[in-house]
Amino acid sequence: MAFLSKLRLTSAQRRNFSSILNPDSKTPLTSKQKSRAALSLLKTEKNPERILDICRAASLTPEYHLDRIIFSEAISKLADSNHFEGIRSFLEELKARRDLQNERFMAHVIVLYGQAGMLDNAHQTFDKMRELGVDRTAKSLNALLFSCIVAKKYDEVKRIYVEFPKKYGIEPNLDTYNTVIKAFCESGSSSSVYSVLAEMERKRCKPNATSFGTLIAGFYKEEKYEDVGKVLDLMKKYDMHPGISTYNIRIQSLCKLKKSVEARALLDGMLSRGMKPNSVTYCHLIHGFCKEGNLDEAKNLFKKMVNSGCQPDSDCYFTLVYFLCQSGDFETALQICKESMEKGWVPNFSTMKSLVNGLASLSKVDEARELVGQMKEKFSKFADSWNEVEESLPK
Repeated sequence: MAFLSKLRLTSAQRRNFSSILNPDSKTPLTSKQKSRAALSLLKTEKNPERILDICRAASLTPEYHLDRIIFSEAISKLADSNHFEGIRSFLEELKARRDLQNERFMAHVIVLYGQAGMLDNAHQTFDKMRELGVDRTAKSLNALLFSCIVAKKYDEVKRIYVEFPKKYGIEPNLDTYNTVIKAFCESGSSSSVYSVLAEMERKRCKPNATSFGTLIAGFYKEEKYEDVGKVLDLMKKYDMHPGISTYNIRIQSLCKLKKSVEARALLDGMLSRGMKPNSVTYCHLIHGFCKEGNLDEAKNLFKKMVNSGCQPDSDCYFTLVYFLCQSGDFETALQICKESMEKGWVPNFSTMKSLVNGLASLSKVDEARELVGQMKEKFSKFADSWNEVEESLPK
């Protein structure tokens, strides 16, 4: 505890850090304003010490979704910089905060250590929770299992799953089993899940759609199509019938295997059964056909999607614009890009540059210049890059 007390920041230190977030104002920021300012600064900051100072200034808490995003972003940047000592000191410092000495936060720290590949520290956090007066339950056990998945240490997931419930007197719950199922499927050992399902039955823990969906995706990834059929039959045993989420997993899995025609057949099967696909269904198929170079089918599905009342998401628009540019269909790309931009979704710089140059190659210089003008107005910090693009256009 003496070590932890040394890690606590003084109020003077906190005030000093807070000036990082709003150096030009004496008006104190609200918690939400601090978080937004911190996330904005983190996007461009590369200095590890400065990243830590920004996080300290925001007084982050895992209670808020935005703060969890900031934690993850900061840890990723620090890990990429190999600043592991900084990660350790920052997270240990947070563990010393009395308002964060609860299982929810400890579980979050465990996952963050896994994200950084620091599994020894994840284990230490789990082991020493009692010293901070925090009980261990399935929540923190599941966090430890998930931290191993994030670190891609799948053998460690199996060891913890087998040993820790007895060692620490923790009863696994549905999330525990689903996390283990995820690990087996990600590591190419989907068949091992049958033994997990058997244990769940012994413990009277009923699998849910996530359990079976993860397993189906795993078997598709390993191209074990007979096992996909077995899982679908197994679902009937539990009185679970494949819904839209199961179909979407199957369609996405087939598209990843470049079997988009087979995926399209599943869509037709859904429609014949009176099931209504959603935007996710169409987006998976559009992405699949784009990657296979079948842009005509992708465009047809996009029209069908919109006509059926489903709303494409930003990724669907970006995918279509990118691949249409790659195939030289710049006029259709422009049309879809305009729709996307009307919704506030703008493809990345390289895609937009490709579209601008493509339009110019079709002698549509006015349309190209109009796009450049919109980009300069919307993204003023990239104005110099767009000026270069504009200067290269035919006069």
